Amino acid sequence: FGLFVTDMDSTLINIECIDEIGDMQGLKAEIAAITEAAMRGEIDFRESLTRRVALLEGLPEQALAEVYEQRLQLNPGAERLMRGLQQAGIRTVLVSGGFTYFTDRLKARLGFDHAWANELEVVNGHLTGRVSGDIVDGTAKAAYLEQTRDALGLRPEQVICAGDGANDIPMFRAAGFGVAYRAKPVLRDEADCSLDHVGLDGILTLFS
Repeated sequence: FGLFVTDMDSTLINIECIDEIGDMQGLKAEIAAITEAAMRGEIDFRESLTRRVALLEGLPEQALAEVYEQRLQLNPGAERLMRGLQQAGIRTVLVSGGFTYFTDRLKARLGFDHAWANELEVVNGHLTGRVSGDIVDGTAKAAYLEQTRDALGLRPEQVICAGDGANDIPMFRAAGFGVAYRAKPVLRDEADCSLDHVGLDGILTLFS
């Protein structure tokens, strides 16, 4: 393997960031229900993201910092996994249907080579309820994987990816090896292996 690509929410970290941001608006149950349906593949991800972000309109940007500092935790084994990959010379990419506020910070904290996600539009310190630019959905996640793979001159079988939901399916199909981490059944069906009872560092056993 030469490239590792991972999802963020509920894979690298323990939460769905948008659900926790929604909690700051008193809308966690409503937003989480849409998130869950999208991750099971029951509704289109782009539509679900647009609907969920619209509910965040007017929220102070400070709410993102509160979620990052107070609620976001790395899933077990994440730091050990990243150290092991870096020691093995494997390039690392974080690609998320979540938000750049969180991916940028995790990229710096864990040393990812690249990170891509959706950018929440902020005007005068408040969320507008929209995202800036193109939406990063499942198709875009796979495209970023392929773009990085091609830039590194790697073959598909040299790429390993990790995820948990339906929007990771295109990425799994583009990679040589897919690891479903505590994942929805719809993704398990596409995966080469599932991690349910061990941490993310269980991925390192694939290299030994």
